[in-house]
Amino acid sequence: MAEAEAEIHTEGRRKLVVGLGNPGMEGTRHSVGMAVLGAFAARLGGADCWRSDRHVSGEVILLEVQQTRVVLLRPRLLMNVNGVSVAKAAGKYGIKPEDILLVHDEMDKPLGKIALKHGGSARGHNGVRSCVDCLQADVMLRLRVGIGRPSGKTSVDRHVLSRFTSEEQKVLESVLVQSVDLLISQLSQSDSPQDSRPASSPAGGRQAAQRREGWS
Repeated sequence: MAEAEAEIHTEGRRKLVVGLGNPGMEGTRHSVGMAVLGAFAARLGGADCWRSDRHVSGEVILLEVQQTRVVLLRPRLLMNVNGVSVAKAAGKYGIKPEDILLVHDEMDKPLGKIALKHGGSARGHNGVRSCVDCLQADVMLRLRVGIGRPSGKTSVDRHVLSRFTSEEQKVLESVLVQSVDLLISQLSQSDSPQDSRPASSPAGGRQAAQRREGWS
């Protein structure tokens, strides 16, 4: 309990990075945000450091990127209620909506394309809509990871809940690297979101972030 209190009440700038998805369906297109967070944790040597936290209905890792303290969150609730977990984590760690970054799938972009979006409409994404509703804000930064639209007569539901093909997996590997580079670059910035710009892999990216077991 003392450790949890120390984590909650530490001083300094904090960010919350969330991989939206469905628990138990991490390999599907709809849960690609979770894949990005998994790759992010692995890059920083924390792949085995996820711990379940019933108070936030999810799994978390505490990190430090440059001077920024970062909470990684994988909700353990279904996509359409992911926002409940995000709001709980934001409350526990004292993180404002403008310091939350959501990583999620985006059908309007083809596989292989990623982009940052500063706030705005959920544009039909149920996970993002849940976050907007539960946080009562739409200012969260979003890393949109393209998964493309369904082909032929495939329904949207079937498409987003399907797994990537072997050929798509090759593209996804590159997407995960680019996404992690972009996250590290974004989290390393000390100024406002308006100062963000397209990121390339930062020099010493692996050294720029340090895993933390607890904050004190």
